[in-house]
Parts: sequence; C-alpha cells; structure tokens
Amino acid sequence: MSDIDKCKCVPHAGADTCELRVREDLNPVCPTNGIAGKRVDKQTIKSLLGLPLYELRSDQYFFCRAGDCPTVYYSTDGTQIFEEVDLRERVYQKHIDDESIFVCYCFQHTPAEIRQELRDTGNSTIAASITRGIQAGQCGCDIRNPQGSCCLGNVNNFVKSLQVKQ
Repeated sequence: MSDIDKCKCVPHAGADTCELRVREDLNPVCPTNGIAGKRVDKQTIKSLLGLPLYELRSDQYFFCRAGDCPTVYYSTDGTQIFEEVDLRERVYQKHIDDESIFVCYCFQHTPAEIRQELRDTGNSTIAASITRGIQAGQCGCDIRNPQGSCCLGNVNNFVKSLQVKQ
C-alpha cells in the first residue's frame, strides 16, 4: 500500500476533494447529535487519544464532524464517546472559525496562513505544496488528522470559500 493509499488520497491528489467517498448513511449515528459519522481506523484513535489506551473498548470508531457537537469519536454501539478534551489535538471541524487551528495536520497549515497568502498574493500555493508532500510520501493523515483521512479536501474547500468572499 502506498503512502497515498494510506492517507486515502486519490493518485491525482489536488482534485477538489481528496477523501474517498463512503456511504455514511450505512454508518452508526453519533449518540450525541444523531448524525451518521465517518468510519475511522482504530490506529487514528490510538495516535490521537490523550488517555491510556486501555480505555479503548471497541473495535470500530466513527468521527463526528459536526462543529456544534462535542463528540469527536464514538463506538459502533454508541456506548463509548471521546470528546476533544480526550485528545492530544484540537479538531478543525469543531473550530472552523479558529484561525490558529491546523486545517492540515501533516504540514501544519492554518487558516490564518492560507488567508494571509491569499491576501498577499491573490493565490494560494498550500494545496500544491501538500500535494507534493503526499507524492513524496510525507503524508501521515491516517494518524495525524483527527478525521483519519487526507486534509486536502478541507484545504481546497477553505480556499474556495475565501475566494468566493473576495
């Protein structure tokens, strides 16, 4: 499995979306908000959990991306929940208006950095830089990004939202 496959990036990373599409309607819903989450590999949870790993009781966890929900991860049966306070990293989806939080965890790009580059140059090179890093095998989204998959879709969406506002 290549590094691009591990972070769930398509071979032509840099497309509008980088995350593989999953049928979330088949996934268990978040016990806090009732919205189906995205399946996350247990290795992601292990790397980000700030608690002793014997706390993990489930074989499968899901990521709740809703910004207004305190739950970040939940077990298949909904009996185990981890919130941001339980993690070593702040979660971009929970704080999309926070300019200092990482939108790209592997290469540590923030919304403030992207916004400043757009202001200074009228263009953003961040997505291209991330794509080069992915192609060089430097990506670790599967263990660094709380969503457990590539951030490139998040970065591209953020850049587009800023360009629309201009």
